[in-house]
Amino acid sequence: MPTAAVITVSDSRSKGGAPDTGGPLAEEELRALGFEVTRRQVVPDEISAIRGAVSACRDAVDVIVTTGGTGVAPRDVTPEAVTPLCDRLLPGFGEIMRTGSFSKTPLSIISRGGAGVIGRTLVVMLPGSPKGVKDCLQLVGPAMKHVVKALAGQPMNCQGQPMI
Repeated sequence: MPTAAVITVSDSRSKGGAPDTGGPLAEEELRALGFEVTRRQVVPDEISAIRGAVSACRDAVDVIVTTGGTGVAPRDVTPEAVTPLCDRLLPGFGEIMRTGSFSKTPLSIISRGGAGVIGRTLVVMLPGSPKGVKDCLQLVGPAMKHVVKALAGQPMNCQGQPMI
């Protein structure tokens, strides 16, 4: 079973000022997709804290999902923290998360979420709202499973089927 880590990025949640609702929902959605969530952490909206959390997980799990910090507020710095760590970016993830959720949430176009690969680990940056977490994971879940298999060296065709 592929493994995953969930990192919630939030100043208020990291200080205990508000409950983490996005992280537990991400964990629930990942489990429904067939991932075993082995780590969960809450960090403040600080580049060094986000990079440290992602770097600590990168060789220990197949997927890292971050929630929060993808908007346009001055402290929303998740993309700035994660993108430089990536060996390759996967722009289609951000594109489908924004366009796929637009009809339900018109402000989804403000999100700067996306995905990339660090070594053999997929990193997906989700919005912080529980609705955004759920909608986006449902949109990119099948692609996440395909990327994990590809990064593990499993020969796959474009339909996600093993090659014989």
